[in-house]
Amino acid sequence: MPMPYKGDRAKAQERYNSKPEQVKRRASRNQARAEMMKAGRVRKGDGKDVAHKNNNPKDNRKSNLAVQSKSKNRSHKLMKK
Repeated sequence: MPMPYKGDRAKAQERYNSKPEQVKRRASRNQARAEMMKAGRVRKGDGKDVAHKNNNPKDNRKSNLAVQSKSKNRSHKLMKK
């Protein structure tokens, strides 16, 4: 079975996601969710996101984390600098 064609957009996204800075940001987001799961605030498959209040994924202080629905967390405008 032949491999499906991977378009330019998919290749560009793969290159971006594999950059060391993006890997660190993703790992920090995953760590934040794991901490919230351990605390019992979220569960696998619950439809919730762990949001960073200041939009900095590396800032995993408890005071900076909040549980939100996926739709709310992914639809808000990003903070402007």
